[in-house]
Amino acid sequence: MTTPPAPRHLPHRPAWAGRNYTLLTTAAVVTGLGNAGALIAAAFAVLEAGGDGGDIGLVAAARTLPLVVFLLIGGAVADRLPRHRVMVAANSLNCLSQAAFAVLVLSGEARLWQMAVLSALGGTGQAFFSPAAEGMLLSSVNGEQAARAFAVFRMGMNGAQIGGAALGGALIAVVGPGWVLAVDAAAFAVAGALRSLLDVSAVAQREPGGGMLRDLREGWREFIGRPWLWSIVVQFSVVNAVVGAAEGVFGPLVAEDQLGGARPWGFALAAFGAGTVLGCLLMVRWRPRRMLLAGSLCVLPLALPSAALAVPMPIAPLIVVMFLVGVSVEVFGVAWMTALHQEIPEDKLSRVSAYDWFGSIAMVPLATALAGPAEEAFGRSASLWGCSALILALTLAVLTVPDVRRLRRHETKPVAGDGPAATTDATPEPVSPR
Repeated sequence: MTTPPAPRHLPHRPAWAGRNYTLLTTAAVVTGLGNAGALIAAAFAVLEAGGDGGDIGLVAAARTLPLVVFLLIGGAVADRLPRHRVMVAANSLNCLSQAAFAVLVLSGEARLWQMAVLSALGGTGQAFFSPAAEGMLLSSVNGEQAARAFAVFRMGMNGAQIGGAALGGALIAVVGPGWVLAVDAAAFAVAGALRSLLDVSAVAQREPGGGMLRDLREGWREFIGRPWLWSIVVQFSVVNAVVGAAEGVFGPLVAEDQLGGARPWGFALAAFGAGTVLGCLLMVRWRPRRMLLAGSLCVLPLALPSAALAVPMPIAPLIVVMFLVGVSVEVFGVAWMTALHQEIPEDKLSRVSAYDWFGSIAMVPLATALAGPAEEAFGRSASLWGCSALILALTLAVLTVPDVRRLRRHETKPVAGDGPAATTDATPEPVSPR
């Protein structure tokens, strides 16, 4: 008599991948697919409407300015209200603004001021979403596998950039930017539905506070008391600004003039996404003891894309550069999330995240708005070389901060549930950001 084969069982989720973590990761992948193409589509929608580099910069600045203005309020709100409700409301606003943007572009009636207003609404939604999302994610994992969980999350999110950027660039070339913006609106709707299912019953109730200003002061004290935190945020206030100008304004212009348009630029951005996936795979297995030192050293290659666009390199070597930069930057990204998870109290995560985001993007609107005038004053190539020099100088300066070099990863004890980890030793000297 033949023995029947043993039934096959689907593999169980690892212990650190709880329900909230799984929902958050899935939703991030969905929005990552939509956003990767939408960022390219917005720039090419401006060009299609007769705009130039200065107009692209103004629309990008219109999105980032309200993000800067409302971030701190968003962080305080997210530490007061259930974070998942803040996230769903923000996703709804992003869905509606992108849908309206898509309708205008598809109708052929989009004007610069309309695109700027809709971009500003999208930035407002992100201002409330980002601190809530980061706080929710950091509190959804626990134990010594937190770094691995963050690496897998970032791998899924950044992996979506590969398909999203490549598909977005291809769709823009075939059907135009309007349909790519419509896909992004649908992605926000799906992600909002997933985030509405998050379970916050295990999260400790927040004690009634003394008002939003008091909440903001508490977050500021938590932020400014950690040299590793504020020094790297200051660094990234400039680094993110020049990277945003280089890749958000100069990149599409170089692609349009010398690389062949939206499709090859989409492939270059997808290569960066592919590199981040490999970087995440590396960080799943590698847990550097001095996590911020390792991460900050890996920020130095961020100077390479601006230099490559300044030459400009042909598309094939540019893709290689973007891939390698993606690998190195992801080491920093995982190290930074691990440091926040380890060092910041759960009830202050969203406020600290808001100060982090605020400092990291505060100069982006100015840089993107000035990208066009800088090109006219100094030339495109000189402006891009200046971006590379600033990134190198500021990263080397941060490496002189003792806490950035000394902060060490804690040994942790696994804790049941979806709550934060419990450390087995006292908090040591601090470390660095995103």
